[in-house]
Amino acid sequence: MDPFFEFSKNYIFFTSLAAWAIAQTIKVALGVIREKRFNFRWFVGTGGMPSAHAASVASLSTSIGITYGFDSALFAVTLAFTLIVMFDAQSLRYSSGRQAEILNKMLDDIYWKHKLDDEKLKEFLGHTPIQVFVGAGLGIVVSLLLYK
Repeated sequence: MDPFFEFSKNYIFFTSLAAWAIAQTIKVALGVIREKRFNFRWFVGTGGMPSAHAASVASLSTSIGITYGFDSALFAVTLAFTLIVMFDAQSLRYSSGRQAEILNKMLDDIYWKHKLDDEKLKEFLGHTPIQVFVGAGLGIVVSLLLYK
């Protein structure tokens, strides 16, 4: 059988992809409402409400659990992966974003004193705990709604 045809029937992958796309679309909609303009970077960027990382991995875990059983080894591995990704999204990456924000303020101070002109660091790397929680909830709901 054709591998591309087989892959096109992969419910688990496409459910996870759908959860990511829905989360990113919500970010864009919230950005348009908040700033009254469209910015394509909101669709491909990191950070913001809800967490697309959390939505996609929570959807992945839920789909694996539904398909293979919540007592399966595959679900256990996927759940561990999901928890690591969600922890990283709200903890490590969020802290990196805060550090970038502080460094950018320092660069502004240096620039205005004419001592340094450098490119700013990206500040929106991670998520707040609520953004991760909402993203995870979205991913679970998408998996349940799209379940065969």
